[in-house]
Amino acid sequence: MKISVNKIIDLVMRSGNIDSRFYDAAPMYMGAALHRKIQAGMGDNYQKEVSLKLDVTIVDTQVEIRGRADGVITDLTGVTIDEIKTTTLPLDYIFEKHHQHLAQGKCYAHMYLQTLENPPAEIAVQLTYFQMETEEIRRHSWTFSAVELAEFFQRLLADYGVWLKLERDWQIIRDASIRELTFPFPTYRNGQRELAVGVYRTISQAKKLYACAPTGIGKTLSSIFPSIKAMGEGKTAPIFYLTAKTVTRTVAEEAVRLMARGGLRFKSITLRAKDKLCPNEEKCLCNPQACARALGHFSRVNAAILDIVENADLITPAEITEYSARHMVCPHEYTLDIALWCDLVVGDYNHVFHPEAYLRRFFSEPRDYVFLIDEAHNLTDRVRDMYSAEISKNALAKVLKALRGRDLLTKNLRKAMRGLDAFLTDMVNDHGNKRAHVVDEVDAVLLMLIKETTAAMGEWLGANPGNAVHGDMLETYFGLNKFSFVSEIFDAHYCQMAEFFGREVQITLFCLNPSKIIREKLEFAKSSILFSATLMPLPYYRDILGGAADDHMVMLPSPFDPANLRLVANTAISTKYRDRDASYVPIAQQIKTIVASGGNFFAFFPSYEFMSNVYDAFVTICTDVEIIVQGKEMIEDERAEFLQKFDETNTTKVGFAVLGGIFSEGIDLVGDKLVGAIIVGVGLPRVSLRQDLIRDYFNQVNGRGYDYAYVFPGMNKVLQAAGRVIRTETDTGTVVLIDSRYRTREYRGLLPEHWSGIEFIH
Repeated sequence: MKISVNKIIDLVMRSGNIDSRFYDAAPMYMGAALHRKIQAGMGDNYQKEVSLKLDVTIVDTQVEIRGRADGVITDLTGVTIDEIKTTTLPLDYIFEKHHQHLAQGKCYAHMYLQTLENPPAEIAVQLTYFQMETEEIRRHSWTFSAVELAEFFQRLLADYGVWLKLERDWQIIRDASIRELTFPFPTYRNGQRELAVGVYRTISQAKKLYACAPTGIGKTLSSIFPSIKAMGEGKTAPIFYLTAKTVTRTVAEEAVRLMARGGLRFKSITLRAKDKLCPNEEKCLCNPQACARALGHFSRVNAAILDIVENADLITPAEITEYSARHMVCPHEYTLDIALWCDLVVGDYNHVFHPEAYLRRFFSEPRDYVFLIDEAHNLTDRVRDMYSAEISKNALAKVLKALRGRDLLTKNLRKAMRGLDAFLTDMVNDHGNKRAHVVDEVDAVLLMLIKETTAAMGEWLGANPGNAVHGDMLETYFGLNKFSFVSEIFDAHYCQMAEFFGREVQITLFCLNPSKIIREKLEFAKSSILFSATLMPLPYYRDILGGAADDHMVMLPSPFDPANLRLVANTAISTKYRDRDASYVPIAQQIKTIVASGGNFFAFFPSYEFMSNVYDAFVTICTDVEIIVQGKEMIEDERAEFLQKFDETNTTKVGFAVLGGIFSEGIDLVGDKLVGAIIVGVGLPRVSLRQDLIRDYFNQVNGRGYDYAYVFPGMNKVLQAAGRVIRTETDTGTVVLIDSRYRTREYRGLLPEHWSGIEFIH
């Protein structure tokens, strides 16, 4: 077994409170770069990034302890192990937790001494703290004898032995059950075995697989089952099942529950958003003054982890709520800690891809993880949003206006913010007569002003945790920090754009192509399986989702009888922008004809405006049908009420909804609850500056800018909406496409193979 020093220290040495009032941005953004900067100035007697390992025996188990010292200093005074910590927090505050940092340095010192033929009798450990906003450096040094370090190291390993035994004993139980595990159904569905075999082979070869697997194949079970079998053979470490929607995570839970009924012993955990888990009325005030669970959380959490890991296998948010209340610990932090002891982690894309919210405790270095990425067609836009950043003149002005006080910190902050505001005002004066101003590099003066502002904000926030303006200030601070972070990775896949709205300006570092970022994140895993019912055209998705030419692709057939779905393309009606006014009445008439057969239908439209115009035409010609219309900003209860209408199957109802919206993807209305879908248009995203910039970028890269920016994302919306109709083997229904473009070779080529029986109405 291989275990990092960090893992041991973080587990055994922690204690004290959660206190999110003090937010440290350094590890997220510039920690590694600042480490290199500090190391570069240390002279010739400084050896940087020294890898260390030591073979030891813990509870009868051979273990390789691994770590990397930031620096080893060798001079006339002896040997010093240097441990560097970069922070945006006040150095006095960060030093209060130095016992953990010192423990890490002591481990490295002991391990380093074991590498020497003639080790000295004593060695020094130095903690170097760098305050990244003020650039202040403080160093603290201790000297330890080799005997002291050896005794400390042995005590540490003895404390960790409880956890190692837990992990070792569980692996024996788990792997024995996996060897006996069989597929939980007597037969595979059409295409299901092919997908399962492809997943297993891809993991064995440490590749990526891009799979278009139509609804009904059983993608979740077909990906989790072979991944578990691979884990039992030592081919993979923990598995991550990542989704875009909460509802999909319950499907993964059910797959594990199904295999558990067949004898599988397997620990899985489902992660949930922090505010959904927080038990307090005022959510996420994570500090010892506001939350009793935050007070002393780290002193109680290890006992809480042992309790749940020893007594539960399938750990859902319900179990987290129960056990966290029993031990009075923060359920969110508790969940993240438990995940380290689980075989399957079910969560959101954020947990791997987000620059701030990803699971750092897992991804400090690549391991033999497997990423199973469901509904992968959503990942491109999600990552693009995660790695774009913006600042707004109005948001900055709001904080500046509310800022009160005459103390030095407030004066310094007001001065810095006014400098940034003046820069934004000059940009409005220089370019505000245009819709936007786009350049291919980040403005250096802007970055300097942002750095000055965030430095002043950081000091002010640390000194004013209870101030009334603190909330808005914190949001602005995070936004500016993210802007700085994105500027560090800004490259040819980005542009800087300024958009003008009167005297308001919004500056965005816009990620045009997230494929490089996705590829780098996927490298944390040994293998990644990206799948969706609408991952087509596959070469496009392999390209945009970080794949390489030698990664696997598979297009699977639909498991359903094609006779169950009637497909019609009405190409006599044009929905192009110039023809829209003339299309509303013919579309309304087409909908009336289709729904005359009775049952529940969805009609999907390119936009709310288009939907409204067809609705006005439809209600004048069809008065005996109940119409349910999607609102622009529906809360959760309103969405549920909308869908509940479809439980009633004794009348004819038509749901008017928007393509790409909340009802065109991820909902299951089986049997008679939905018998048809009318899809108006080809799903093209609304023409906008951002989509045009993506188009122009890909035109330069591969000459297919319009396809990448508009056509392919649009057709994905169409296929997702069509997929609402047939959800089980016994469902029957109709899908009608309305747009003249479906008569062209280009669009016909984008239709799935199992749509080969489509009827065309000209």
